[in-house]
Amino acid sequence: MKETPLIDWLLGRSHWAQPDRAGLPLNRQLFDDIRGAILAGQLSAGTRLPPTREVAKGLSIARNTVLYAYERLTEEGYTLTHGGSGTYVGKAPPDPALRERVFGLSQASEIAPPRAESRLSARARELLDGAGASDRQVGSFVLGIPDVRQFPRATWQRLITQVWKTACQEQLGYGTRHGCPPLKHALAQYLALARGVDCSPEQIVVTQGSHQAIDLCARLLADPGDVVWVEDPGYWGARSVFRAAGLKVEAVPVDAQGMQPPVAPQTAPKLIFVTPSHQYPSGVVMSLARRRLLTELAHRYGAWIIEDDYDSEFRYHGAPQPSLQGLDPHRNTIYVGSFSKVLYPGLRLGFLILPPSLVDAFAVAHSELYRGGQLQIQTALALFIADGHYAAHIRRMRKIYGERQALLTQALQSRLDGEIDIVGTDTGLHLTVLLRRADDHRVSRAALAHGIVARPLSSYYADPVRAQNGLVLGYGGVSEEEIGPAVARLAVAIESVGGA
Repeated sequence: MKETPLIDWLLGRSHWAQPDRAGLPLNRQLFDDIRGAILAGQLSAGTRLPPTREVAKGLSIARNTVLYAYERLTEEGYTLTHGGSGTYVGKAPPDPALRERVFGLSQASEIAPPRAESRLSARARELLDGAGASDRQVGSFVLGIPDVRQFPRATWQRLITQVWKTACQEQLGYGTRHGCPPLKHALAQYLALARGVDCSPEQIVVTQGSHQAIDLCARLLADPGDVVWVEDPGYWGARSVFRAAGLKVEAVPVDAQGMQPPVAPQTAPKLIFVTPSHQYPSGVVMSLARRRLLTELAHRYGAWIIEDDYDSEFRYHGAPQPSLQGLDPHRNTIYVGSFSKVLYPGLRLGFLILPPSLVDAFAVAHSELYRGGQLQIQTALALFIADGHYAAHIRRMRKIYGERQALLTQALQSRLDGEIDIVGTDTGLHLTVLLRRADDHRVSRAALAHGIVARPLSSYYADPVRAQNGLVLGYGGVSEEEIGPAVARLAVAIESVGGA
């Protein structure tokens, strides 16, 4: 393609009659067209591009527009400029002879690359097959979402502003102490009083949420192929993290006292993951006897217990059970917590409380794998806790959530009496509803069509033989006014599949 034909070819492009093709400025359109001609082989290496004045005149556009396109072509390696002699096409496309030598193909041959999904690792495919994350994070009855409308934004904004006014260089960096020291100090004090946790501030590693904390445990405390016990039914997110780390996940049944561990397993576990304060999703609170049994078994097998203290802040009936970590005489328990349910999920802050023997290794690994950060937010959170706002917010929300749970329970019993059984009412932000007749997967799909998110309980089981038929309903983000109408729509969904 010679210089004049190039201009003629550009003039023949229909888009030049349209000044705004796909929202792109003319200089970008010109760049794209010349680059496309080079990559398609229509402009071969060594071809001299027409002078910018000729192109500008021929296309009736500003010369600066052409200059921009030429300069970008040169910057990205598609063209070369030889001082005063013009702009020439470089060797951007693969040289045909080189292509034949490297791939053993003729110029006309085409390489058929493998499909993208076939290039995923086996762990990735297993992760995707068992993925449970939802793109619905608002509405009735979405799980794991607190009422962020109740978050004390004015107080939080004041603290954030206060911190930013005095932010030093260290607070704007990655941080080197695996978390903001004032936050770790405030956390240690609060958890000792509220949860019976036995720790010093130095034992805390601040993470980006509980998933990162669990991932760090999986990477540092077990090797691929090692066994990890998880609850069945149990939290799909933890199972996904362990599988992605290459661990062998063994589902251990949950009964009325919590995880029911085998006393003589075929293979001893390296990790034991439990949610003793509010088992997810059954709502069972692990008994004191079962907690003691678990700590003794972990000590016998040389295993680490990962205690996810899920929803422990919101208990409505009876005295709260102390943390498993505080009861473990052998110091084999790692406590995992986060602020997602108490404050707001987008905060993305969690923490690990480690036995002293693990602190140094976890601190170095956390910095190596993830780096620290958000130190100004951590500082504001430290003030939020130390000034009493955190405890006050929990007390206020415990009352609100308790009232919502009572309303939801009453509405379910009134509308679906005889068709359901409700369990897990002592603690947390969700109810588990056992269905006596209707298939939970069919009900879940029908409910979604009515604007209701109701997760099928059976999907939380790794062993389908043990699976119970039911729904898991979150009420944290559902206002009192929404509960009645939402239950009515859920009942219609159940009736539509022949369950009531």
